[in-house]
Amino acid sequence: MSGQPEVGIAGLGVMGSAIARRLLGRERAVRVYDIRPEAVAELTQDGATTAESPALLATSEVVILSLNTAEVVDQVVFGPDGVLSAAPDGVLVIDMSSIDPGRTHEFAERAAKLGAGWVDAPLSGGAPATERGELTLMLGGDEEHVERALPVLGALASRLTHLGPAGSGQLVKSVNQVLVGCGFAALAEAAALVRAAGLPPRQVLTALSGGRADSALVQEFFVKFADADLSPTGRVSNMVKDLEAARDYARSAGVPLPVTTAVAELHRWLTAAGHGDADNAALMHYYAPLEVRP
Repeated sequence: MSGQPEVGIAGLGVMGSAIARRLLGRERAVRVYDIRPEAVAELTQDGATTAESPALLATSEVVILSLNTAEVVDQVVFGPDGVLSAAPDGVLVIDMSSIDPGRTHEFAERAAKLGAGWVDAPLSGGAPATERGELTLMLGGDEEHVERALPVLGALASRLTHLGPAGSGQLVKSVNQVLVGCGFAALAEAAALVRAAGLPPRQVLTALSGGRADSALVQEFFVKFADADLSPTGRVSNMVKDLEAARDYARSAGVPLPVTTAVAELHRWLTAAGHGDADNAALMHYYAPLEVRP
């Protein structure tokens, strides 16, 4: 490995594992923690070292979080055996989870009292973009902490934007998820029309390309939805969480989100029907459940 400082990573789901592998591929020393031994074992085979608890990740100068909820972040960082449980001075926590902006601001303040830095760096692009080092990252935090984070995050992303104080990145991620979640719902309805008409999805995509309806979302997901391809790129349950976070903030700001609310309930219906762990293309179950491939 290079002489660069070690990076600790807590959370080895699809994104956390992709982040770890990308950093290992860039010759960074990586120490990993997850409650699932099998996830840790996979990364150790790729060259990572292990931490038996989140507290042991604090031996690294930088600790990346890739976790599901603010509650899990709270426990992993501030719990009895958390990353900052021994108040290690100078550790920089980079939270790449997608969580509530208000909780993020609170976490940053708590970390500062313990002598640690905090940068929220929620991502857009998914595991494939991580593997290419082409994530889009939305950054919140003090300028000095963001500067410290850039050498690590630069290995993962092709676009990084510092938006303001802690929580700013999470707020813009909520905006991103409103656009993506509502876009997925529109894609699903369009794909349902194409399926009902028996039109070839790839030719339809060619016809849409370059027009006003075209977008990166259409290019990446239209055929996937029309083919009811459920290979994992994201989970329905995560979209529910993200859209609810956007709605919660909107309520506090007095902003109505009627379309987002409807889309959140559509995803909640999928979760109630047992598709919470499925890919977002499971939206097609709403239109023709018997035709969707398992």
